[in-house]
Amino acid sequence: MFLAGGQIGYNWQRHRGVFGLELDASGAVAEGTNTCLAFSGIVVSANCKAGPDVFVTGTGRLGYAFGPQGHTLAYLKAGVAWQHNRGDVVNNNEFGRWELQNATHFDYGRIGGIIGAGVEQALTPAWSVKFEYDYLRFGGPSVATPPTIQFPPLATVPANITGLSSSYHIGKIGLNYHFDADPRTPGWPDASLYATEPTVSAPPIAFIRGWSLESGTRLWLSRGRFQWDNGLSDLVSRLTYHKMDGISGELFERLDSPWGIFLKGTIGFGRFNNGNQNDEDWGLVGFSKDPLAYTNTSSGQANGRFMYYTADAGYDFLRGMTYKIGGFIGWSYYGQKSDSKGCVQIASLPCLAPRERTIGSQDTDWNAVRIGVSAETMLLDRWRVSADVAYLPWTDFQGRDSHLMRNFTTFLDQRGTGGAGVQVEGVLSYFVTDNFSIGVGGRYWAMWTPRYSESICTGCIGSGIVTLPAPAKYSMERWGTFLQASYKFD
Repeated sequence: MFLAGGQIGYNWQRHRGVFGLELDASGAVAEGTNTCLAFSGIVVSANCKAGPDVFVTGTGRLGYAFGPQGHTLAYLKAGVAWQHNRGDVVNNNEFGRWELQNATHFDYGRIGGIIGAGVEQALTPAWSVKFEYDYLRFGGPSVATPPTIQFPPLATVPANITGLSSSYHIGKIGLNYHFDADPRTPGWPDASLYATEPTVSAPPIAFIRGWSLESGTRLWLSRGRFQWDNGLSDLVSRLTYHKMDGISGELFERLDSPWGIFLKGTIGFGRFNNGNQNDEDWGLVGFSKDPLAYTNTSSGQANGRFMYYTADAGYDFLRGMTYKIGGFIGWSYYGQKSDSKGCVQIASLPCLAPRERTIGSQDTDWNAVRIGVSAETMLLDRWRVSADVAYLPWTDFQGRDSHLMRNFTTFLDQRGTGGAGVQVEGVLSYFVTDNFSIGVGGRYWAMWTPRYSESICTGCIGSGIVTLPAPAKYSMERWGTFLQASYKFD
C-alpha cells in the first residue's frame, strides 16, 4: 500500500512539553487478495479482495522537545480514523461452469481508531521533517457471501453472512511548514522551535557542502512472500510461497555533490532454507476419478537464494548544515529462486511425497522504475535518522514455475508488465566518530503485476504441448530489519 496526502494542525507548548491537534487526509493505492471461506474440501471456496483508497484521521499529539535548542520532538498520538474500502468476494472455478459464478461486492466507509509514535526534527524556523509509525484498526459491515457449489454430492450451498474488519501498519515521512515562522529566516532565533529555554550541548555533526561519499555494508534479516493467482477474479489455482526467512549481505553507496545532485545505490545477495508453499486448486476435472471442489497441499522450501539492487539519481531541494531532503528517480531489480520439497495433503487431493523429495521450483525476476523522496537529518549531536520512500509506477515480471510430481513435467513461463509497487526504508544511526557510524533500520518492498498478466504452460495437456496464455496475477513482498556500518569520506 502506498499513501500520499497532507495534514494541518496546531501546537501548544509549556516548557519542553508539546500538545497538538492534527487533521490528516491521504489517498491510497492498495489491493489485497487471499483465499477465504475455505472451510471444506468438498465446497468451492472464494477469493476475497479488498482495497482502501482514502484515510482521514483526527488525532491528539503529546510530545517532548529535546536536544540542542529543543529542535527535536518525540511524540505519541492517538485519535479517530475513517477509511473508505471496497472489494469483492468471488467464487472460484465451479467446475468450468462459468454461468454459475457468483460474487458479492462491498463498498463502505467506516470509523475506527489510530495510535502512533514519531520523531519530528526542525530544519529551519519554518520547516520540519517527521518520521512516523501509525497503527489503524477498523470494523466493517456485515456482508452476504455468494452461494456456491458443493461436490460430492452436487448441491448448492446457500449464501451466508460474515463480518469484515481491517487493520494497517503505516510508516510515514512528512514535511511540515510552520505558519508562525518567517520562511526567509535562514538561521535560528534565540528562542527554540519547541522549547522555551536552550540547552548546553555539543552541536550536531554537520553535512558538508562539498563532495561527500558514504560507503557501507548491511546485514538484512528478512521474510519473503510470493503469490501467483491463475485466473481472473474467479481462480482456477493459487500458489503462495510464504514465511521465507532469509539473511542477506549488501553494500550501499551515496555520493553528494556541491550542487545538491546525488547518486546512491545498493546491491545485495541472500539465502533462505525454510518457508512453505501452498498449492490451491478449484473445480479440477481429470486429476482424479471425480471432480474436486477445492484442494490444498503444503510443501517446504529449500535452496532459496535472492539478489537485488537499486540505483538512483536525485537532487536535494532542501538542504542545510544538518539536513537534506531530495527527490530521486532510479531503477530496482529483485530476483528469487527456490525449490519445493515434500508434499502434505491439507484438503482433498492426496499428496504424501517425502520431505527430501524435490517436487517443483519457482524462479522470479522483477524490474521496476523508482520515483521517490530521500531525507536525512541529525538528531542531538551524533544521531542521524534517514528514510527513503519510493513509488514504483511500472514493473516488469518474468518467472518460471516447474511441477515435477505429475505424470509428465510441466513448465509455466510467467509474464507481467505494467504493474506497480512500493519500497520504503528507514535508518537510525550513531556516529562513533565524525566519519564512522553504526545503525539499525527497517525495510519493506512490494511489487505486483496487472490482473491480466499471463502464464504459458508447456506440457500441461501432454508432453511437448504448448497451451495458449492463461490470465494470471503475480505479487511479491519482502520485509525485515537490518544492521549497518558506514564510513563518510568528505
